Amino acid sequence: MSRMVTITVDGAPLQAEEGRLLLPVLLEAGYDIAYFCYHEALGPDGNCRMCMVEIEGKKRPQISCDTFVTEGLVVRTKGEKIEKVRRDILELELINHPVDCPVCDQAGECALQDYYMEFGRYHGTVDKSQKHHFEKHVDLGSNVMHDQERCVLCQRCVRFCRDITKTGELCVAGRADHSRITTVPGMRLENDYAMNVVDLCPVGALTSKDFRFRQRVWFLEPVPTVCHGCARGCNIWLDHAKSKFHDDTVYRFRPRKNEAVNGHFICDAGRLSYKELQENRLREIREGERVLSREEALERLKAKVAEVQTIVILADANLTLEELEALRLLAEELGAAIHAPLEPYIDDAFGDDWLKSAQRAANAGGVKRLGIDTAMPETDATTLILNANHPAAGFLAGERVDFLTHEPEEAAGLTLPIAAWAEVEGHLVNEEGIEQFCPRALRRDDAVPGLVEWIEAFDLYRKGSA
Repeated sequence: MSRMVTITVDGAPLQAEEGRLLLPVLLEAGYDIAYFCYHEALGPDGNCRMCMVEIEGKKRPQISCDTFVTEGLVVRTKGEKIEKVRRDILELELINHPVDCPVCDQAGECALQDYYMEFGRYHGTVDKSQKHHFEKHVDLGSNVMHDQERCVLCQRCVRFCRDITKTGELCVAGRADHSRITTVPGMRLENDYAMNVVDLCPVGALTSKDFRFRQRVWFLEPVPTVCHGCARGCNIWLDHAKSKFHDDTVYRFRPRKNEAVNGHFICDAGRLSYKELQENRLREIREGERVLSREEALERLKAKVAEVQTIVILADANLTLEELEALRLLAEELGAAIHAPLEPYIDDAFGDDWLKSAQRAANAGGVKRLGIDTAMPETDATTLILNANHPAAGFLAGERVDFLTHEPEEAAGLTLPIAAWAEVEGHLVNEEGIEQFCPRALRRDDAVPGLVEWIEAFDLYRKGSA
């Protein structure tokens, strides 16, 4: 561990590790320092010059992302001189920037807007007719659009493709104020993590084709939760909004920092999986083609259970720990076998050596923790299968009662709709054994019961028993 030293910031002492970069030290201590090119996952680059501070003993302001902490360092982040420097640098950044905030997807979460309101507030001296104009709405590939006029050349996107994915699709072309971000000739931005450049972009230069012009960010409510795309358990923000005349709608997933799980990033497949929460959802209780009431469905379910000797419960490995435990208790009360086969979720083509797991079941770790049998059960025509949303139920012989989140491919027996993962709360255990909480994020107008609600309504096990 590095030696702790004392530095002075704006007249106050501050303890910091010797040799650390000054910028993250100041940010962690709560000082308001402007920056574009620095990012925790990418490190410093020193090209935007916005993070200037005054260092005692230096003739001119220094960039804090390239200054190292030493004993006795005296730093000033405020004052007329340093504020003028920031204002002048910001003016350079804005010389060729279009004034299109009203139509920009980044409006409301744009660093350039924030810094202008905090440090700028000047009247521009550049004739608008003399501004350089670059290409707009450039299709880079993999769901990313580029507006070259908005770019501040922080090069976060270039460094992400060079240093993180190591695919190298992006580069800077041109010189001086003709410089612009573009793709390397003959390449497109097509890697599996390409949409992370949208989050990395501090302005509105890189935008998501999927989210573009769909919703204003200040109407969105972010909920911290966990991606259900695979067993990695990446932490995300689920951004949703319930506006007038519309149901509660998910508009996007964004990565949420967790160094123990996914760092700062998520894969594109997980990011776009929010659509599954809204598309092709099952809303009605059916038996074949007939629509039933809830009371009729419960009576039919109890009658089926009473008629058979052998019952197998098939549990989806994406269910929460709480839902799996409720199914386990139900199995004990019914004298049924409970299985959560994991083999059907394996997708070797999906997995990689970073954030994408070949195990596509979000709670495979929870299934193992609860000791639920992960092998496919053996059934015959006399078996009653209570299927809790498992994708392999159709391969088993016997009569089925399905609890499903989405419409089945074909009409079957008794089918009951259940809430999807974002409409209930519970815990998941990822492939590393880390338990994580997922709060309820959505409250639909046409909400359907959660799996636990159905089991409680069925009233066949004693609540609180173990």
